[in-house]
Amino acid sequence: MPVQYESTGAFIFSRDRYEDASVILMGAPMDFTVSFKPGSRFGPQGIRNASVGLEDYSPYLDRHMSEVPFFDRGDLTLPIGNVSGSMELIYEAVKNVLDDDKTPFVMGGEHLISYPVIQAVAEKYPDLVVVQFDAHTDLRDTYLDMKYSHATVIRRVAELLGKGRVYQYGIRSGEKDEFRYADGMTHMRRYRVVEGLKQDLDALKGKPIYITFDIDCIDPAYCPGTGTPEPCGITSQEALEAIHLLKDHQVVGMDLVEVSPPSDAAGITAITAAKLIREAVVSYWWSEVKRSE
Repeated sequence: MPVQYESTGAFIFSRDRYEDASVILMGAPMDFTVSFKPGSRFGPQGIRNASVGLEDYSPYLDRHMSEVPFFDRGDLTLPIGNVSGSMELIYEAVKNVLDDDKTPFVMGGEHLISYPVIQAVAEKYPDLVVVQFDAHTDLRDTYLDMKYSHATVIRRVAELLGKGRVYQYGIRSGEKDEFRYADGMTHMRRYRVVEGLKQDLDALKGKPIYITFDIDCIDPAYCPGTGTPEPCGITSQEALEAIHLLKDHQVVGMDLVEVSPPSDAAGITAITAAKLIREAVVSYWWSEVKRSE
């Protein structure tokens, strides 16, 4: 099945042409392995719809999003219910972006979409490290007899990259054996985000970083629109601070996953996600502005 996109509107301030952009936004509308509430397949479009409420200007960084050359390519057309086929298409789509020397930013969709994205990015950057913001460990070996699930995705990523290449923040839920696995394989900072991330900034310096941001890292009081809400999380302000902390690092790709509009009271999760995307774009790829001048 060829890679195809469907466009029903674009994230605000997107460039008009793929050729004019160095950062490519795309949606992966997949929620085939969710274990609680479905609906994250509608996340990318929900985030786009919410983005129209954003200002172009980031007062935090004194930068305009419209000045960064990014393009929203639309949602990937995925075969409903076909997990392996969808993952193959996501991988191919991201590989095409990387082959064009552009940077991928993928909106989910469930968290499993991160695996084929990271797989493609790691092929281009063999020393890649992954920074995960999440409520859940996502380190099960199998879930409901499935090796590939939103509950196993970071286990598969850790196996792909090797020991010590995954940094986990905000984790507050998982099985005991997942936490023991993390003791030997990942750098896990539980419960909060900013304190642990500050400790790791020097270790992350100079390395190509892929960021995967599960919206359920944020407490459901702030972001209720997600498939597996987990109480006692971080505030939206702490999430924003975490995004900004990495602005002087080499971020080579990112995803934001698990926004579920059917569960999103008043659309507050989608607008939070949209704002985090704006801040990530102006934080990590501002150099693209200078390069294109």
